Amino acid sequence: MKRQNQSSVFDFILLGFSNFPQLQARLFWVFLVDYLVTLLGNAIIIVAISLEQSLHIPMYLFLLNLSVVEVGFSAVIMPEMLVVLSSENARITFVGCFAQMYFILLFGGTECFLLGAMAYDRFAAICYPLSYPVTMNKRVFTKLVIFSWVSGIMVATVQTSWVFSFPFCGPNEINHLFCETPPVLELTCADTFLFEIYAFTGTILIVMVPFLLILLSYVRILFAILKMPSTTGRQKAFSTCASHLTSVTLFYGTANMTYLQPKSGYSPETKKLMSLAYTLLTPLLNPLIYSLRNSEMKRVLLKVWQRKVDLHTF
Repeated sequence: MKRQNQSSVFDFILLGFSNFPQLQARLFWVFLVDYLVTLLGNAIIIVAISLEQSLHIPMYLFLLNLSVVEVGFSAVIMPEMLVVLSSENARITFVGCFAQMYFILLFGGTECFLLGAMAYDRFAAICYPLSYPVTMNKRVFTKLVIFSWVSGIMVATVQTSWVFSFPFCGPNEINHLFCETPPVLELTCADTFLFEIYAFTGTILIVMVPFLLILLSYVRILFAILKMPSTTGRQKAFSTCASHLTSVTLFYGTANMTYLQPKSGYSPETKKLMSLAYTLLTPLLNPLIYSLRNSEMKRVLLKVWQRKVDLHTF
């Protein structure tokens, strides 16, 4: 292939936190527990929503899609990260690095749009409750979900193909925990100015625009909540939206700092920590946030658990 002829690099070494070997050993167990809890938490949400007919409404079906994204995100990143933390010389093939970056961007891009769709759903439900069944009908919901996934696929295809079209002349050491765009881009031996313009513009459109629209929708939601005559209604609305806003701020904030300037002046260790915030914490916190702060989800989870206990009893 032409790209391979131009490049002298056919695999990469992921350095992780190699400067802190003792820290790596401790982080391995922390990240392993994080990975297992993330998979379990999101899997429980997927199963609970799938089994409970009363949750087959847009708000929870969006959450189901978000949990699928989080499981995919973790499955793409965490196993390789655990290998990096448990070995001194963790290698990943050229194709493996391409695939990992592709799916990180796919799930990351999809999550950006899904979180925006979820904010619109809450905006429509709280600000216009009477017209909500029409505003967010099955057809609109399906279109928003399809748009989110297709957009994620397009972002991943364009960006990953472009990054790996550059020649890599060495060294082949990626000073990171996984194949993310900024640290891989630093290894290219070509002018990446046009790509950096694309990355800046793409981040504005994919990350900043949805984030700002979400913030604007929550301003409207806040005013609508304050006008509610029922204290119980206000508390329920605040609880629902606070969980979403917590997840949104964590995810968009760190993703924005990472991708707005691919060759930014942040130190490698700072970049690693920022990446961990949205690849490690967000998938872990989402099931906890949405289940523990949502009375309906807690009711369904207890119902599913009780059903399991009853089956074992008999």
